[in-house]
Amino acid sequence: MSATRYRQFLKLCEQWPRDETKKGRDLGMFLRQRVASAFREGENTQISDPEKCDQMYESLARINSNIYRQRFPRVRDTSFTGVTVEECRLILSGKMDEEKKGLWKTLMNRFSKSPEDVPEKACEK
Repeated sequence: MSATRYRQFLKLCEQWPRDETKKGRDLGMFLRQRVASAFREGENTQISDPEKCDQMYESLARINSNIYRQRFPRVRDTSFTGVTVEECRLILSGKMDEEKKGLWKTLMNRFSKSPEDVPEKACEK
């Protein structure tokens, strides 16, 4: 039975997209590492909790197949910041040139609060 689970996870890892712009932060790479460590003996690995393993696989498979994106479609492809998907990818990649860093600074100024901006809480007794 663990051989079937192992093959399911391998197939899921093959299907999971890689994002080369997120070196060291890519969910696909993390998933591959976790599968490799969980199934160290390959198909011969003994699984201590098969139900939990199956639940984890089903959850990851649903995420990978975009079930929730289809079930709950977005009205726009922007976030509350108004940043587009491409701009968000650029910011998260860490590979912004000098002219694009203005966008990052604008966002940081817009959503970061200084200590003066946060109201003090009254002491409760």
